[in-house]
Amino acid sequence: MKDIHVGLIGFGTVGTGVVKLLTANGALISEKLGARLVLKKIADLDTATDRGVVLAPGVLTANVNDILDNPGIDIVIELIGGYEPARTFVLRAIAAGKHVVTANKALLALHGDEIYSRAAEAGVEVLYEAAVGGGIPVISAIKGNMAANRFTTILGILNGTCNYILTRMTKEGSDFGTVLKAAQELGYAEADPTFDIEGIDTAHKLALLISLCFGTRVPFEQIYTEGITAISALDINFAQQFGYRIKLLAIGKRDGDRIEARVHPTMIPVHYPMADVDGAFNAIRLTGDFVGPVMFYGRGAGMEPTASAVVGDAMDIARNILAGIGSRVAARGIIESSVKNLTIKPVGEIVSRYYIRFSAVDRPGVLAAIAGALGKNNISIESMIQTGRSGDHVPIVIITHEAAERDVAAALAEIDGLEMIREKSNLIRIEDNLE
Repeated sequence: MKDIHVGLIGFGTVGTGVVKLLTANGALISEKLGARLVLKKIADLDTATDRGVVLAPGVLTANVNDILDNPGIDIVIELIGGYEPARTFVLRAIAAGKHVVTANKALLALHGDEIYSRAAEAGVEVLYEAAVGGGIPVISAIKGNMAANRFTTILGILNGTCNYILTRMTKEGSDFGTVLKAAQELGYAEADPTFDIEGIDTAHKLALLISLCFGTRVPFEQIYTEGITAISALDINFAQQFGYRIKLLAIGKRDGDRIEARVHPTMIPVHYPMADVDGAFNAIRLTGDFVGPVMFYGRGAGMEPTASAVVGDAMDIARNILAGIGSRVAARGIIESSVKNLTIKPVGEIVSRYYIRFSAVDRPGVLAAIAGALGKNNISIESMIQTGRSGDHVPIVIITHEAAERDVAAALAEIDGLEMIREKSNLIRIEDNLE
């Protein structure tokens, strides 16, 4: 039976999971491949920490060159994360004719164009199933069984930390800060949770999905990104009264030669399946012209689900090696010469319905002033709730009919400048056209 040699760069949580999976299910993997995946080398600066796995002598090294310069290693798995030195290591592996598996969504979101084109020139694979949705096989589905479709819409709950926080806020009525602290204590949120709670991690993943589904380059800095830090228990409660749940949603939509690419808190109807995606789970909903809507659901992070996706990618590459094939499917599912440069629609041109919460002095004329500013900017009111006092002010919540984002922004700038308004208004977009 043929041996296919693997080098692993990064021996953290996911790297440890990869080793555990290859050890526990090595015989099963061999039965499915007709070959052995052999972990030849692991490179990590920390060679002293006990990861709870047994390695053969000489496997663990602090020198990454033992992998990158080793002609006997066929597949390099990059799991160190971040931009550098991950970019350098991946490009060196490609230049050496090695196939690459990575879970590094940040790297691919910013440097994917360079990496994909170098891989195409070298005739090697770059696979990254674990970069989006952990163990959910959405990327292989887009590049495989769904590849004949023209995709029109991407909707995703792609960050387990944010979804965990919003789920607890919904079920317990707790404030954001209280739940974030609890999530950090339980290990669901990092000590510095900025990438998660500010939507950056979700935007990285959306960039990859848009590139795959729409066959285009995605300037990451043009993805509108907004996190969940402004969501309060009050907003959660009002959303429920209107029949919605709040999720941090990644949205990609194709509109001719332009696309919408945005990440922000979003209200979705309680009866839609995505509203029931709770805790640290992820979900991705894709719409193709022939297949229609398809939804993927599962664990979006963690040692075991992510390791499952990484090893699955290594097995796919191993099958190509056994068949004598260098690269069978382009990294983003479309040949490099056909990749487009679709324009990302400015957020001001987005048309949506909106939830807007104002904090105003409770006196005559307030509602008239708010309604007047909205009407002057072409925004009509669908429904409204006004509740009891909170100190010297009262919350007023309005749901609008569809309006252009730029008109809403202009109206809110005017309203927030009024003497009777006590705090900056809070806006949440509504996405209820999911059929």
